[in-house]
Amino acid sequence: MEQIDSTAIATALPAMGVSLGVPPLRLSAAVTAYLLSLAIFIPISGAIADRLGSRTVFRLAIGIFVLGSILCGLSQSVWFLVASRVLQGIGGAMMVPVGRLVLLRSVPKAQFVAMMSWVLTPAMVGPMVGPLLGGYLTTYWSWRWIFFINVPLGIVGIVLVTLFIPQIKESDQKPFDLKGSVLSGLTLSSLLFVLESVRGDSLPIGLAASMVLASGVFGTLYFRHAFRHPTPVLDFRLLRIHTFFVAGIGGVLFRLSFGAFPFLLPLMLQLGFGVSAARSGMITFVGALGSVAMKAAASPVFRKFGYRNTLIWNGFICSAFIVICGLFRPDWPIALIYALLLVGGVFRSLQYTGYGTLAYADIPPEKTGAAIGFHSMIQQFSVTLGITASAGILSLTMALAGHDSPTLGDFTLTFFTIAMVSLVAVPICVTLAMDAGAELSGHSALERTPPSAPHGATDKPPD
Repeated sequence: MEQIDSTAIATALPAMGVSLGVPPLRLSAAVTAYLLSLAIFIPISGAIADRLGSRTVFRLAIGIFVLGSILCGLSQSVWFLVASRVLQGIGGAMMVPVGRLVLLRSVPKAQFVAMMSWVLTPAMVGPMVGPLLGGYLTTYWSWRWIFFINVPLGIVGIVLVTLFIPQIKESDQKPFDLKGSVLSGLTLSSLLFVLESVRGDSLPIGLAASMVLASGVFGTLYFRHAFRHPTPVLDFRLLRIHTFFVAGIGGVLFRLSFGAFPFLLPLMLQLGFGVSAARSGMITFVGALGSVAMKAAASPVFRKFGYRNTLIWNGFICSAFIVICGLFRPDWPIALIYALLLVGGVFRSLQYTGYGTLAYADIPPEKTGAAIGFHSMIQQFSVTLGITASAGILSLTMALAGHDSPTLGDFTLTFFTIAMVSLVAVPICVTLAMDAGAELSGHSALERTPPSAPHGATDKPPD
């Protein structure tokens, strides 16, 4: 439900803009407000679940998400929609890591990778179903049904949680980092507010400069606080673990680029190609099919080539794929576009899986909960940053070219720019050891296996 909703809205932005009387690009605030809300509240959701119990928090999260969905569907202005999306984000933020923590405490550590592959499945299915469902509902019903459809789904979810999710509470509760939660939330909020101003909206320069300063001040205060608190809400000390560092920083750059992709592609197809929301959703749907197709093949790939080689060479391929998408034109054969999106989805899924599992390769058991919260926040904020940055780049290219509405050339330059950002992640992956994540991939174990002796040969030394 959460993954579908976060991608379906991108397909509906042009129709929502007409209904609310604003340009579609202004509605990027509705997308980023939701994702930022996730990023802010994800780190504290684990601590809330430890105190109130996993079943209670899970049901509460679904209820808040459904309430926010109803308010989104009833919105008559941009800012009411943005506020409702923030409420949705609070519910979504509690659902994601609480579900992971329940699984983490319910399965043996040896099954962690297999468990994570199941956890990552909704992240692949959601982008596949979201644009298709969003396009269909927008074209044949109304964009408001993208949100109203969450009501029956939420009711079913609450019933299933009641029946199957155990009420797990942490007996040894760690002190809650209230100060860190406030400072990190203020830092992220100020930063997003500044990034939103880049899109060229009527934000006074003085206010933008003040928010830049505020973001820097709050960020500095939190950074000092994090190294003094025994259990900070976002523990930067985890970045001393090199595999977590690469998965975090490299993953931010990669997800920044591909977080922008589901936002840019439907807009280009509708505004540049002139296709309907339903048709653009169908085209985007093909790329997500490739993501699901790679799921079963990811483990053998990492076992054969290792994390380092896979993330490096696949990073080049993913960046090239973004460049190719920027070259799409209406006169291209639709079968070729489908094929490219399908193949691109395969490589994109492989990179997502690599960063998503490498992050936990060397995390001590007692730090796993903190790592899940930190890495989940990184994932969500990088997607938020990607959508905001791509909207800003698109607005800037339009302004430089003197265009009132985006053209295909404007979209091309934007795709090229985010491809370069994705490419910066490759040198970071180069710093990995050849056997990085070997315990998860099994790659180095294969490398150490001696070759089979020729027929008739023996390991017995000669007399």
